[in-house]
Amino acid sequence: MSGAPQIFDRSLLEQHRARAGRMAVAGSDFLLRHAASDLAERLTAVNRRFTDTAEIDSQSPALLEALAATDQGGDVARVPLDRTEVLPLAPGSLDLAVSVLQLQWVNDLPGVLSQVRRALKPDGLFMATLLGGDTLQELRAVLTTAESDIRGGAAPRVAPFADIRDIGGLLQRAGFALPVTDSDRLTVRYDSIFHLMRDLRAMGATNALVARDKRPLTRAILARASELYAERYADADGRIRATFELIALSGWAPHESQPKPLKPGSAKMRLADAIEAARRDAEQADENKRSDE
Repeated sequence: MSGAPQIFDRSLLEQHRARAGRMAVAGSDFLLRHAASDLAERLTAVNRRFTDTAEIDSQSPALLEALAATDQGGDVARVPLDRTEVLPLAPGSLDLAVSVLQLQWVNDLPGVLSQVRRALKPDGLFMATLLGGDTLQELRAVLTTAESDIRGGAAPRVAPFADIRDIGGLLQRAGFALPVTDSDRLTVRYDSIFHLMRDLRAMGATNALVARDKRPLTRAILARASELYAERYADADGRIRATFELIALSGWAPHESQPKPLKPGSAKMRLADAIEAARRDAEQADENKRSDE
């Protein structure tokens, strides 16, 4: 068992996923399919065909289908992440590892990233998408206020997701070369807070925090939250907005063929001198252009 703080109850998360599988609400996997399509599109920009690929902790066939459409993933194995957050992967066994919207539920993200790094062959690629810190910010705000109004205090109801500023550092800490991160925000509109919460249940994305309040939300709290949501985050047509922040990341297992950053102090010219030289070149170009006219 990792010594990392236990933020998520992995056993409860498995129960939520099993319930989501039984619910099978049509279209509720839209976020997963959006992220899978985006990852596959980013993969097509890599001029390489991979042979040994692992999809980490998959929840649906969405990413497998997206990878198959690119014809770049080769043989894809679906690799589960167990409750102790151990990946059953042999060192140096993969040239591509991918994950979509699963790593945000990990307690020891640095540890899992290190496991992925060890499983990659030299010059192997890791690509993933996870939910970022702005995800469901509206729901978090109204539930906190509503519960405080009714009960005089609020327990955490929406998970604290990762900040993009930390992800690049975690990739470097795990030993990845050439780390890249970026984020995108997707705004989804719903008829009401209850339709949003139905989709979250169908995604298996409801509260699995260890520090959760096990008391259910009462009708009064939900009614107040619905009222606040409509007041603060509704459009002119009455539909409410929900934000999902998607953080895309990638990193390579180190290899001698990869570009190397310059050592500190090895630059041949000071930045100020380089800027001044560029300014003089631009002025000379303008002067030459006027002379030609």
